[in-house]
Amino acid sequence: MSSTQQLIQDYFDAFNRKDVEARLALLADDVAHDVNQGGTEVGRDAFARFIEHMDERYQEEIRDLVVMVNGDRGAAEFTVVGSYVKTDEGLPEATGQRYEIPAAAFFAVRDGKITRVTSYYNLRNWIEAVS
Repeated sequence: MSSTQQLIQDYFDAFNRKDVEARLALLADDVAHDVNQGGTEVGRDAFARFIEHMDERYQEEIRDLVVMVNGDRGAAEFTVVGSYVKTDEGLPEATGQRYEIPAAAFFAVRDGKITRVTSYYNLRNWIEAVS
């Protein structure tokens, strides 16, 4: 397994363990996070705030993970299995609805740290799943 592939695997392992500190430790200080249906946030602190926001509203696990790499770039395809536990602004009301949706993420790596995380999923499919 390449170091890039291992880094991405470690990222998702930390996600599934709900180990925020381990996840943040894998990121470069200037990590760029391209939020699905949103803008780009820069920095580990911004990423930490994003995780806090998400963890308050969603209880998720990554399954069926496949990691593909080419040098210092990687992609992951997976299934997000979760519960919607607290209403997020502009989205349907949360009542603990369960969902299972396909998703993907793209990564860039420099000096053993993740420098970019770009996440994609079909928001319309997620809304249908929780409505």
